[in-house]
Amino acid sequence: MAMTDLFNAADIKKAVEAFSAPGSFNHQKFFVMVGMKKKTPEELKKIYDFLDRDQSGVLEEEEIISLLRNFSPEGRILTAAETKAMMAAGDKDGDGKIGIEDFLTMMAEL
Repeated sequence: MAMTDLFNAADIKKAVEAFSAPGSFNHQKFFVMVGMKKKTPEELKKIYDFLDRDQSGVLEEEEIISLLRNFSPEGRILTAAETKAMMAAGDKDGDGKIGIEDFLTMMAEL
């Protein structure tokens, strides 16, 4: 599976390009731009599973760093500050990981 199976390729390209400069990433704006708000809970779970590259059942910092690259090979690695900001927004229970329920809550807040 590829992100283009779940999202419009033009939307992905536009969103990845919008946040191409280091320090510019805003997870809320990015997810809105790619069309995350239009996704059903079942689609969001598929997206989550795709982002969970090691299939551990949680998103860890190592996976968040590569978020843009998971959407497009042209995407950049997130900075440490961008990664920490997204982790802080998504890690609702403070365990240092974004679980599926955390992820769904974060998407509902878009």
